[in-house]
Amino acid sequence: MNPFESMQIHYRPIGVIHTPFQALQGMPIQPPGAKRAQGRVELLPEYVEGLQDLEGFSHLILIYHFHQVHEVQLTVTPFLDSQPRGLFATRAPKRPNPIGLSVVKLVRVQNNLLFVEDIDVLDGTPLLDIKPFVPEFDQPAEARVGWLEKSRGQVANRKSDERFIE
Repeated sequence: MNPFESMQIHYRPIGVIHTPFQALQGMPIQPPGAKRAQGRVELLPEYVEGLQDLEGFSHLILIYHFHQVHEVQLTVTPFLDSQPRGLFATRAPKRPNPIGLSVVKLVRVQNNLLFVEDIDVLDGTPLLDIKPFVPEFDQPAEARVGWLEKSRGQVANRKSDERFIE
């Protein structure tokens, strides 16, 4: 028996992410493929106090809800491969809990708006959380990248296609 079966977890968006990407097809698949793509993170007014001290960071981790995902696929063919892979060994969106994350460059904070660059998110995406990117915390020195090893350096040239559009 699953001990979490009856547990309900509810999140409410704290804002919305605005980007130039109106459709999933043709979007960058990760921030390195979105170099200089500009976006705006609009925080709900009740969370503005939480932005204090954020301008001292060059990059942010945005955690968001894949609002266009309505099904789960436990085996997927990721954008950087032609071989089917287990979902949890990928960054594919069709997840049991469709949560995404992106590391973006913070340009400036203005009231409840964060102006960002290198954004790879669909316009209108609900924002769940913001965390500062801290290299000492977020870049393990001896990280391995599994099956993606053969794809190093290719992400900047890849765009989303129809494989995860419902």
